[in-house]
Parts: sequence; C-alpha cells; structure tokens
Amino acid sequence: MGRLYGEVFMDCTEGRIGRVFVLRIDHGEDILETLLQCIREKEIFCGTVQVLGALGKGQMVTGSEEPVLPPLPHWEKVDGGWDIFGVGTISWGEDGPHLHLHSAVGRGTRSLAGCLREQARVYIVVEAVILEINGIHTVRTHDETTGLTLPRFLPGNPP
Repeated sequence: MGRLYGEVFMDCTEGRIGRVFVLRIDHGEDILETLLQCIREKEIFCGTVQVLGALGKGQMVTGSEEPVLPPLPHWEKVDGGWDIFGVGTISWGEDGPHLHLHSAVGRGTRSLAGCLREQARVYIVVEAVILEINGIHTVRTHDETTGLTLPRFLPGNPP
C-alpha cells in the first residue's frame, strides 16, 4: 500500500514483553553481528534493542542525500572512540533476522545520529538490552514506494 508524503498512515498491533536478554559486547566485536547472532540463536522474532557504550569504528546512514523516494543514503564514517547510545527494532525477512538500529554517537563537540549499518566495532564495551515482544508476527517486506524493506504485522504468532 503506497502513500503520499504527508499523508497519515499507521499500522498498529499489540503484544506483550517476553524474555529479556542483557549482553556485554567487548572491544573489537561488531555490535550488529553480535546482536544478530543472539537474535538468531535465541529465536527472537519481534523485539526492541537498546545499546550504550563506545563505538570504535563504524558506518551510519544519517538521512538521505535528497528528500526523494526511493532515498539515496547519506553515509558517515565514525572512527576513533565515540560514545554511543541507540534503540532498534527486531523483525525477520526472507533471509533471516533484521535489526534496524538507530544510534546517536558523539566525540568532543561533534555528534551524529542515524542508522548504524555494515560495520560497528566496539571501543572498550557496549552494553545491550533486548526485550522480546510476544504475540506479534513482524516481517520485513519490500516497499515499492520507498524502495526499502519495511515492517508489516501479520496475524498470529511467528512460526
């Protein structure tokens, strides 16, 4: 289902908190890879993630180059020990778990906010909390309008 910019559209469903996981991700480990490994191993089909700590090296999408659909991502590289905190969602697509993690990073007087992607190496430590949400079957599917894989809620529990 498509929509025009500015048109109001919402998809809402209800679930309940399931298991809670707390992770310590150590220096040099990749935040995204580690979280996805935990999500796969524990079979977390829907949930939310919170992270805080320090990022040594990574890449973020900080908006789009132009306000057009589909968007052309604007990339920023982060290197050298930045504080990080973020929140994300967990869903699944055809190729397995999907983590959509938006974070704010800062070092000195500079700060960035955006979607952490591809690489996110820890500096010292990152603490993460995953809250599983039961009773919701969330899948990621391709959206023709945006060109992105967006969440959709299906009736019933995940497989």
